[in-house]
Amino acid sequence: PLSFFAGIGGASKEGILVKGSNYLEALSQTETLVMDKTGTLTQGVFEVTAVHHNSMDENKLIELTALAESASSHPISKSLRKAYGKNFDRNRVSNMRELSGKGGVASVDGHEVAAGNEKLMAELGVACIACRSIGTVVHVAVDGAYCGHIVIADRLKPNAVKAVREAKAAGVRKVVMLTGDRSAVARAVAAELGIDEVRSELMPGDKVAVVEAILAEAKGKVAFVGDGINDAPVLSRADIGIAMGAMGSDAAIEAADVVLMDDDPLKIAKGIKISRKCLRIVKENIWFAIGIKVLCLALGAFGLANMWMAIFADVGVMILAILNAIRALFVKKL
Repeated sequence: PLSFFAGIGGASKEGILVKGSNYLEALSQTETLVMDKTGTLTQGVFEVTAVHHNSMDENKLIELTALAESASSHPISKSLRKAYGKNFDRNRVSNMRELSGKGGVASVDGHEVAAGNEKLMAELGVACIACRSIGTVVHVAVDGAYCGHIVIADRLKPNAVKAVREAKAAGVRKVVMLTGDRSAVARAVAAELGIDEVRSELMPGDKVAVVEAILAEAKGKVAFVGDGINDAPVLSRADIGIAMGAMGSDAAIEAADVVLMDDDPLKIAKGIKISRKCLRIVKENIWFAIGIKVLCLALGAFGLANMWMAIFADVGVMILAILNAIRALFVKKL
């Protein structure tokens, strides 16, 4: 137990909150790492980079889209309001409906404005134009007529590439990325990060099914890393759930077994290394303690052990085990 306490303490010192020794042990056995893209590998800071195939003025299209998405707290909605850059009267907006994993529909100045992905356009029966640009594409339709699409790009976190590389160096055999983005965007990000497998165009509910399929195939433990409120069910379903603590939702933090307090993805590999070092120390202490006691018993059976050897086998072994356990408090820099 002391080795686990030291391991949890060493992880806490590095900004990694492990909620129990059983989760530390499970983390050490991680062979498959499943990661959500937005907010985990990327900064979740979206910027409007282009407007394509627009049949109305570009600024007007952004204004209508920003108004239609004004009630949403999604990072994409925030980027649209930032791109518009002006104050607007929310009284102009009514009948707002947010469709999970698709977008939103609202009445703006008496016109029905729909803003979302291709799935939303298909649901509304609007023919949209595909975009080849890398980024999240928001298709916009006004009164059932297609008006163009807005391209929004997210930036990778500074340590994202190194985080994937270090995770593999720590013993993770396969890294999988889950995202609701288009396949082209997902593949481009995965190639840049060195991700082994990518699952794209997922609805929030699809992530649980994907993780369950991965759990059925995986030999070792499966860890899932996420930050959003939609990730809470997946965090609970995986063998070990890891949440981003700084920008993550309360639901995700509550459901997770491990919380990264500063949202640095590099801490994932560090947490795995700490857990494996801790388990290695635990096994060393167990084998050392049992070995010395068995040796002392064997010598005692032949009349070769004295009182001092018995004291060493009891108290001496305990002191050495404590000193060895303290090593778990010290963590190497990545």
